[in-house]
Amino acid sequence: MKSSGNTILITGGGSGIGEALAHRFHDAGNIVIIAGRRQDALDAAAAGRPDIHTMTLDIESGQGVTDFAARLLAAFPALNVLINNAGIMRLEPLDRSRDLADAEATVTTNLLGPIRLTNALIDHLTAQPDAAIVNVTSGLAFVPLVETPTYNATKAAIHSYTIAMRDALAGKVEVIELAPPAVQTGLTPGQETREGYQPLDEFADEVMTLFGQQPTPAEILVQRVNFLRNAEREGRFDAAFQQMNHLVRQARAGQQQG
Repeated sequence: MKSSGNTILITGGGSGIGEALAHRFHDAGNIVIIAGRRQDALDAAAAGRPDIHTMTLDIESGQGVTDFAARLLAAFPALNVLINNAGIMRLEPLDRSRDLADAEATVTTNLLGPIRLTNALIDHLTAQPDAAIVNVTSGLAFVPLVETPTYNATKAAIHSYTIAMRDALAGKVEVIELAPPAVQTGLTPGQETREGYQPLDEFADEVMTLFGQQPTPAEILVQRVNFLRNAEREGRFDAAFQQMNHLVRQARAGQQQG
């Protein structure tokens, strides 16, 4: 993926990882469109940056995604990079019957959303020079967090989907997976200051260094995520599962007590 001169769409670009990447790609000399539900958050993320543009998107609506893609391509016909970053994470108990609204919303946003948006843009992207698709997954695609089962499952599914896309689009569109570790963002309550999570700016700086490599790695993996990404292949999955879940529970309990 070339480092500058792109026209890039980042979903979920109004906050967290999406906002941080939007700023860095903008500073590297790219036109960036950030999309999300809340116009106020998008406006705040784009403030003072003339080549960051905003568009509202309801990623949960199939028709909304189709309409968004038409508006997007009419306004930005040079679009050549899609970063599927929008996602939600909900805590879900598995030891009792529950309302499945959170699970259903997570599947719709995290899995169907990227599939629908990629589908709506794929004919355009395959016709563009230097085209790329970046799917944001998670270290939890490889070692699950017990409290967020549907989130983990959707990220594992997008990991698998990305592998298939990479082969299907070989020679047409570069397909990259970005798998973050636990990062200090607003993804869940209290996460922005949670001890042991990677600071957002540190994460984004490391990610941009990896994007700057030539050729661009098929998987963008900061150092902190390798503990999860490589657990199964290194024969330490069970230990990683126990350790990671224990540390996350401790961190959350510490915040609640504080």
